[in-house]
Amino acid sequence: MKKEKIREKIREKLISLQDLKYRDFSSALMPSVDKNKVIGVRTPALRAYARELLDDAYGKNDFSDIYAFFDGAPHTYFEENNLHAFLISGIKDFSECIRLTENFLPSIDNWATCDSFRPKCFAKNADKLLPFIELWLASDKPYTVRYAIELLMVYFLDERFLPCYPATVSKIRSNEYYVNMMISWYFATALAKQYESILPYIEERRLDAWVHNKAIQKAVESYRITPEQKAYLKTLKIK
Repeated sequence: MKKEKIREKIREKLISLQDLKYRDFSSALMPSVDKNKVIGVRTPALRAYARELLDDAYGKNDFSDIYAFFDGAPHTYFEENNLHAFLISGIKDFSECIRLTENFLPSIDNWATCDSFRPKCFAKNADKLLPFIELWLASDKPYTVRYAIELLMVYFLDERFLPCYPATVSKIRSNEYYVNMMISWYFATALAKQYESILPYIEERRLDAWVHNKAIQKAVESYRITPEQKAYLKTLKIK
């Protein structure tokens, strides 16, 4: 009963932050989410509330309220799931953050929650992430796969880059739009950061045709790709 009251209190707080115009706007961007499950809380307000809860928990060294909220997953409302993600993102211990992440990933059912979920401790422990990324790439949950690809894009396209990473992503085949969008986003970003290593994937058409063309489109839209590179990439589109 105590846990239910805590979750009810948090929901009431989220409803108090409601902005109906923003709900209509954000719902239009998330066709896979039932509008009735969107309260309409702006992201800065939601992040501020997460910080408030985390500051209180760390100050008291008592995370019982936060864990009571976690136990309610999968949540009813979009903002509850986002709050859950933001709270995990503030957990400082890597092992505990990973445990909570693995528990939460199956609850993600939209691109917005997926793409805004970025635990701070991951940046300092990126190498420790790799075994988990490999597991998540093999998941049957589309947003878990999308999340794993995003982590490779964020943390493993610069000094940690290895050719095996794009090779792995290139082999993914999916009927899920949001997985394919993330693959194309990954390769467009990879072209910007590792052009010579990534170009053969485009030249040799190693990607699904739709992903191939979308990656070129996104790369051409990027300010990090040179005009000469853009001109050449355009010639590689599959018609």
